[in-house]
Amino acid sequence: MTDSRAHDPKRPEEPGWPTSRASRVIFLVDAASRLEDRLLRAWIERQRPESFDAQQVSVIRLPSSRRRRSDRLDARLEAALATDDGALLAPLRVAWLAREKDGRRAARFADLLPLGDPRDPGRLRERWVLRAEPDRCRVVLAEPARVAELRSRWSSAVGEDVAQTVGIAEFTSRQAALALDRAERQLRGARYKVPRFVHEDIVSHPAFRGGVSRLARGLGRSERRVARDAARYLREIAATHSPLMIDLFTEMCHNSFSRGYGGVRYDANQIEEIRALAQTHPLVFLPAHKSNLDHAVLRYILHEQGLPPNHTAGGINMNFFPIGSVVRRTGIFFIRRSFKDNATYKFVLNHYIDFLIEKRFPLEWYIEGGRSRSGKLRPPRFGLLNYVVDAYRRGKSEDVILIPVSIAYDRISDVSEYASEQLGGLKERESLGWLVRFLRRLGSQYGDIDLRFGEPLSLRKELGAPEEHEIREPGGADLAVQKLAFGVCDRINRVTPVTPTSLAMLALLGRGDRAMSLSEIGHALRELVEYVEVRKLPITQPVQLASDEQLPGILDPLVTGGVLTRFDEGAETVYGIGPNQHLAAAYYRNTVIHFFINTAIAELSLLRASEVEVADRRGEFWQEVLRLRDLLKFEFFFAEKQIFQGEIRRELAFHAPRWEDEHLGDPDSLRELLGGIRPLHAHRFLRPFLEAYALVADQLVALGAQPLGDEEPWLRKCLALGRQYRLQRRIRHPESVSKVLFASALRLARNRGLLVGEEEELGDGRRAFADEIRRVIRRVDAIEALATARAAGVLN
Repeated sequence: MTDSRAHDPKRPEEPGWPTSRASRVIFLVDAASRLEDRLLRAWIERQRPESFDAQQVSVIRLPSSRRRRSDRLDARLEAALATDDGALLAPLRVAWLAREKDGRRAARFADLLPLGDPRDPGRLRERWVLRAEPDRCRVVLAEPARVAELRSRWSSAVGEDVAQTVGIAEFTSRQAALALDRAERQLRGARYKVPRFVHEDIVSHPAFRGGVSRLARGLGRSERRVARDAARYLREIAATHSPLMIDLFTEMCHNSFSRGYGGVRYDANQIEEIRALAQTHPLVFLPAHKSNLDHAVLRYILHEQGLPPNHTAGGINMNFFPIGSVVRRTGIFFIRRSFKDNATYKFVLNHYIDFLIEKRFPLEWYIEGGRSRSGKLRPPRFGLLNYVVDAYRRGKSEDVILIPVSIAYDRISDVSEYASEQLGGLKERESLGWLVRFLRRLGSQYGDIDLRFGEPLSLRKELGAPEEHEIREPGGADLAVQKLAFGVCDRINRVTPVTPTSLAMLALLGRGDRAMSLSEIGHALRELVEYVEVRKLPITQPVQLASDEQLPGILDPLVTGGVLTRFDEGAETVYGIGPNQHLAAAYYRNTVIHFFINTAIAELSLLRASEVEVADRRGEFWQEVLRLRDLLKFEFFFAEKQIFQGEIRRELAFHAPRWEDEHLGDPDSLRELLGGIRPLHAHRFLRPFLEAYALVADQLVALGAQPLGDEEPWLRKCLALGRQYRLQRRIRHPESVSKVLFASALRLARNRGLLVGEEEELGDGRRAFADEIRRVIRRVDAIEALATARAAGVLN
């Protein structure tokens, strides 16, 4: 039962009789009331051709799919399926529509409160609707199918002989309901494409039943008990969908972010490209996670553009009363944070993802797993991506398309709590009270939101055809999955736009604790804007810098938000980072810092090659480039080595097109090339990270040859030491004191084998690690001295 046709009983263009040469037509009527039953029977009688005798037409009423009923299946359906192969089955239903407003028929809170669900008016209101607003009542006829075709489908679905008919009536009833749902979508639109009978389809599938049997043997438990647990886990995981809740939740999403933001900027052409991809392949949306509003923004825009709701994976922490039960009915499904030792839970999740991929329903989750507290993308999580890749490798779909998503905010309401958590503060637990406080904060204005989609990744293109893969047990991230995840993150970074706020923070944080005048800020911003424009980096809106008088429009909202301070009682107005606000300011800087890191690495590598006494300065330059790439690999997403080296070549070519031939031969030429780079970046962007790394390295050296035990108290000790270093001015940038940065440094140390191991190797390795970081910091000092001298020459 595929395709569909829809009909308004009050219009002359209602569809005619099912076109077929069948000698008998059986209408499968899905009626929720006596009125609906009468409407459908009247339509049948009105449309029946004269050549069709009444004896050739049968009506079998199915259990209502819209209202819970205790009706059993009509025994005549099973009899017809068992004996009448030539009969034509034609599903029929009445659909009730919401009122049309601004060209759309969607349920709204204003409609719901006085009248209830407009798509299910009930036995009393449906009579009034039919008289007063007949255009809201439509008869829906799905494309019919012969009994023989249904028997064949049943055989394929259950993997049994076609002569077996036990359960075929229930199967046919579900098929009729699904065909009618597809028909209704011609009226309602693709935004209401949602799965039905998820539990029934998964549990009855031969692969699921066989898997339960194997799992029971492996666990040494009874098959009945494993099947019961599996059914319970499926109910716990799977989302349910309600068109009413989809409409209302989308309205709630819009109302939520509209409290604090003026609007959402997005490219309609990108939406159309996504729509075209969704016609033939399952899509997986993978957003970066900046704010608790991310899902609301993406949900609203996709819904407004007529795309179906994504099946969105949420942490079990968001399943709190009463929100959990509401959002589950909009497409969100909740996953436990840890289930690695629960084989039955993993088995059920695997089959749920298989079902969604096979049926081409879109998926969504945050590639980082949780919100970024620093502004940079966090390392990707591989869990759900593993399940999707495994489904593809087992041939559940000919291709799966990954859609990287960037959601950028001019300013963000969560930034103060992010800064608190970086200093060791506890994350507030999600609850109804937490939600109310979050929404209340949005009463202030935070600018606009920018939504962009990165270049899609095709699993078929990246991994090869499904038949080329060996069947393996799901789970366990292999190298291919890791490369996919990092590829998604790289594409998110590439389309994340530069904002005026991020540029302002780049300029101000580059001066440390020192406040800057408007003329100083204007000069720094003009250099940064030129850098952005020359490289054609994505930007939310042009930064108008024709005069310094335009700068307060960028800076004053940050003063209002407490991130910046403004002093205008002296000879000139100056702006500086507010007290204890450096981590908040760094958040905005870090959202775009990836665009500047390659230049910073090139600067330090040029300086290194100019200082050391080596015969092969070209080789030394490239060795230093790769050393710095390795040192910072847990902070930033770098391309593979050869591609990365190509990016460095292109970056330096902006300053000297023939730099590799003309400037790598001797120290003077190297310093000349370095002096021509404007603006210099290494001191602005790398010092905070390197200072944090240096502190961690010092702490490891202080351990001597002892292995590092529990990491969490050790990180708290680093935070305390960082505050001490800051008071002693041994750390110049306050944003260096960050639990996020200390954790990244610890990951690097673990990667280098510096946490546990042989005593002698640990001690030597830790000292070498600390020395390496100190050498890089000394070169950062030299770059900063050069930049300071240059600025003094320009401004004085």
